[in-house]
Amino acid sequence: MFTGIIETLGEVKKVTHEGNNVHFDLYSAITSQLRIDQSVAHNGVCLTVVHIEGDQYRVTAVDETLKKTNLGEWHEGKKVNVERCMPASGRFDGHIVQGHVDQVGWVDNITEEAGSWIFDFSFDTSLGNITVEKGSITINGTSLTCFNSHDGGFSVAIIPYTYEHTNFHQLRVGDKVNLEFDILGKYIQRIIKGYG
Repeated sequence: MFTGIIETLGEVKKVTHEGNNVHFDLYSAITSQLRIDQSVAHNGVCLTVVHIEGDQYRVTAVDETLKKTNLGEWHEGKKVNVERCMPASGRFDGHIVQGHVDQVGWVDNITEEAGSWIFDFSFDTSLGNITVEKGSITINGTSLTCFNSHDGGFSVAIIPYTYEHTNFHQLRVGDKVNLEFDILGKYIQRIIKGYG
């Protein structure tokens, strides 16, 4: 389980295709603190560390993950948000994040305010996901609060610290992002709508 509070940025150093799988070798300032078989969120996608060498480590994405996330667009030099699992003794600074991306969304607009940024996002509603005003959303692994919530879209406000310490400063209009919707909202929706 994660909280959506990004620890550091990782940089993709190598991309290797093997059958339907893709191996990503990344550099990170926390590589020395990782261990084989550890779950780490990368842009909100929970991936297992399978190899560590020096200041780089490797994770593998299977075909299902590549289809439902933006990992298929990763390339050498790409900066990604990195968060390790929350320890049992840790604080809940964000919200409950599973590291299971529900779908991708798109950056529709970026507005620079006086000291902050407003990002507008859209997503395909046919998958049944929703946002609520002042509800939680995870974008590329970052825990944020929605506003201007409407069918197929929402906005978030990004403060300077978040802008600089996550990959939000690299996002451009039209970019694809990983979205994980609030787990509590998903359970409530399933109870109300059932499986029909």
